[in-house]
Amino acid sequence: MTGIDTAAYRIPLDEPESDGTLSWSATTLVLVRARCGHEAGLGYTYAPAAAAHIIDDTLSQVVTGLNALAPGAAWDAMARALRNQGLRGPAAAAVSAVDVALWDLKARLLDVSLSALLEGCHDSVPAYGSGGFTNFDDRELGAQLNSWAEAGLPAVKIKVGTDSDDDPRRVAFARRVIGDGLGLFVDGNGAFARKQALALAEEFAGNEVSWFEEPVSSDDLDGLRLLRDRAPAGMEIAAGEYGWDLTHFRDLLRAEAVDCLQADITRCGGLTVVLRVGALCDAENIDLSSHCAPQLSAHALTGVWHRRHLEYFADHVRIEKLAFDGVLTPVDGALHPDRTRPGHGLLLREEALEPYRIC
Repeated sequence: MTGIDTAAYRIPLDEPESDGTLSWSATTLVLVRARCGHEAGLGYTYAPAAAAHIIDDTLSQVVTGLNALAPGAAWDAMARALRNQGLRGPAAAAVSAVDVALWDLKARLLDVSLSALLEGCHDSVPAYGSGGFTNFDDRELGAQLNSWAEAGLPAVKIKVGTDSDDDPRRVAFARRVIGDGLGLFVDGNGAFARKQALALAEEFAGNEVSWFEEPVSSDDLDGLRLLRDRAPAGMEIAAGEYGWDLTHFRDLLRAEAVDCLQADITRCGGLTVVLRVGALCDAENIDLSSHCAPQLSAHALTGVWHRRHLEYFADHVRIEKLAFDGVLTPVDGALHPDRTRPGHGLLLREEALEPYRIC
């Protein structure tokens, strides 16, 4: 490997968005290009620009010169180099972006698709529409839900937790908009106390909510276990998007805290760690669902035996269409990686991104 290049772009939203515990008005995309000869692999993460600085200051020097066909060795070198910083937050995001770039580079050097390189046991990954932000009014929420239904997605997810008194009404509204044929998920982003989440789960069940994500904090393993044990029949409890390292996923599984585990390829350590999390799920007969970054998740989950689905998250769908050519769109409710294109098939649209560049 001959070098690593980075860039960060802060891309504003059309309007602010909120979930049960956070509001935001822009998303920062950190890009990485890993070079070997005339070929380059592309990786990225959704993280503060600090992740780009960590790559430039620490990670670039430890992976340059390593075998471009051995991303696992590069991952090990990065993890060792970050011992004193800790493999969490922007540091974990930085490793994730470089790791994805290295896997993409390897596939491009071998002139195979990333999915084929993984010897994927799936040709596609089901997708569900995700957004439904808590600051949306009924008109905005209804329009977004209808767009996912028209795209043929089999399920949709809305945020809850900003106003617990209004959440049952919003969930009932979402069910009326999508009808009886689609799955309805909710995401609390850890906004609720345990008993409050239990009470809401009972109310949501009346509108056939089948997935309650982070009803309590993902750090509250006992609370998640309580919800998993006592939630209404047919309602699964999910968490894992804030797993920065393998131990978090192990602990969620050991605590029997989730019905379906989640992992974010742009946070957890990249494709290398997603595959390890997939192995943990295989051993426990628990499905793995990917959090956000749908273009990367589509390839990664083809290589996971117990894959469930990926999150077709509205913010990231918009950004990835802006940033790249070659993006996948849902067909029959799933993303189907193109095995005729090398790597993950994405090509950077630098001119489109340049107005948003911050470093």
